[in-house]
Amino acid sequence: QVRMVESGGGLVQAGGSLTLSCAAHGRLFGGYAAAWFRQAPGKEREFVGAISLAGADIYVADSVLGRFNLSRDGTEGAVYLQMNSLKPEDTAVYYCAANVRRPLFVSYNEASRPGRYDTWGQGTQVTVSS
Repeated sequence: QVRMVESGGGLVQAGGSLTLSCAAHGRLFGGYAAAWFRQAPGKEREFVGAISLAGADIYVADSVLGRFNLSRDGTEGAVYLQMNSLKPEDTAVYYCAANVRRPLFVSYNEASRPGRYDTWGQGTQVTVSS
């Protein structure tokens, strides 16, 4: 069974940067696809970005394009969400999600669907002060 563990959240001033990490534990069978989602109080869960097995495909939501980026340490290593130029509206709980059985993406629409991922982390809080 695969387990995802996020870290790196915290409080940062607007304009600042933060990097979230997500480590996968368990039987990974060579690797996994991963994504980041976020959920602010009173709002629906929102897709942030996704990265395929070897990082060949990286998708980023329009709301964070140019400010956020994803990277990873090999096919079974940790996945990172680098967040720059943070805004108060980026405040949310950020969740890492993964899928071992489907490590490659077909399209942005497919990669951005929460139902595509079968393993989720516990979430890490990011708070951006104005």
